[in-house]
Amino acid sequence: MTTVTQDPAAPGPSLESRGIRLGDVLFRGVAIVAAAAATALLGLIAYKVIEQAWPAIEHFGLSFVWTEAWNPVEDQYGALTFIYGTVVTSVIALLLATPISIAIALFLTEIAPRRIASPIATLVELLAAIPSVVLGLWGILVFGPWVAENLEPWLEKWLGFIPLFGGTFYQAGMLPAALVLTIMIVPITSAICRELFSRTPRDLTDGALALGSTRWEAIRGVMFAYAAPGIAAAVLLGLGRAFGEAIAVAQVIGGSDHINVSLFAPADTLGARIASQYQGATSPLQQGSLLYLGAILMVISLVTNVCAQLIVRRFEKQRRAV
Repeated sequence: MTTVTQDPAAPGPSLESRGIRLGDVLFRGVAIVAAAAATALLGLIAYKVIEQAWPAIEHFGLSFVWTEAWNPVEDQYGALTFIYGTVVTSVIALLLATPISIAIALFLTEIAPRRIASPIATLVELLAAIPSVVLGLWGILVFGPWVAENLEPWLEKWLGFIPLFGGTFYQAGMLPAALVLTIMIVPITSAICRELFSRTPRDLTDGALALGSTRWEAIRGVMFAYAAPGIAAAVLLGLGRAFGEAIAVAQVIGGSDHINVSLFAPADTLGARIASQYQGATSPLQQGSLLYLGAILMVISLVTNVCAQLIVRRFEKQRRAV
């Protein structure tokens, strides 16, 4: 009679032998959790804002968006004045900051020697580290008076036939607010553009120069074409930053409740109105109206981000087609 000896069961294939690494599994799990947490946080913020704004949404409806009224005494509120101020100041800041940012990025990547470019880049990026309240105080004490005494009279002298550049001079108004926003978004946009330009393959620009292109033609035809999607995203990122700024704008814009065509006149924005009046709101309807302004600002920011994605995809398709 023979005895059969059984060997101990051989261990199964390990995770690594099956092509599964523990680090990859952990990384995937952490990434999924982070993405889900960010989405959930955004949804929770939107839910709470709409919940707090619901009394005003029920009371005023969509007419709140195009109503020019803000009277806490009679509980009459509307957002048109603040939407106008937000759009005008942000668009002016965007129009001024975009060429300045691109010019700074081109200077640092294409013109300035490396020993000079690095300190200048650091100084430009340090502007983003200045707290907005400090920048607002500077706007009140230094920049606003200079604008009222020098820039606004000069603009009225040469462009006074345009309604935007006429009227009484003020130390606080849409123009100082737009210029302060310009200072705030230039570091962000220029830093992204500089990174994009520095990553443009040198073979492309050298090839354009070898074919007889001037330096500007190589930059315009090769570097701008290569970096166009990123530039568009950087510009719209700066626009989103301008839309959401509250403290600095509240200090320099004047806090007016009426729409004025002149850029010299005081105005107000969505973020500035929320920051300046929420703590002192005297009625639940006023609090709800301020949160309604916040909901409108969230919608504007969402639309801006969607437009940024569409523009980037369009540029990407055009570049791949070439």
